[in-house]
Amino acid sequence: MRALTTTAHLEADTTARVSLFAPTSGDEGFVSLRVGGEFVDLALIARPGTADALRTLARAAEEAAAALDQIAKTTPDGDA
Repeated sequence: MRALTTTAHLEADTTARVSLFAPTSGDEGFVSLRVGGEFVDLALIARPGTADALRTLARAAEEAAAALDQIAKTTPDGDA
């Protein structure tokens, strides 16, 4: 990953979408994974050969979601 560090809070209404940019004569094509909300959009650009990095990201997101589920189960009001 090329360097950029930023922080944004995910909200319940945060959206995610994938866009395919097909190969052209001068470019191999890529996929954009965009996560956004009202004020911030984060676009991750993935070129061929980076599918494993996206899979690793997906596994980390699942792990984070499971941790949040566990937090919700252990708080008195069920909300973190």
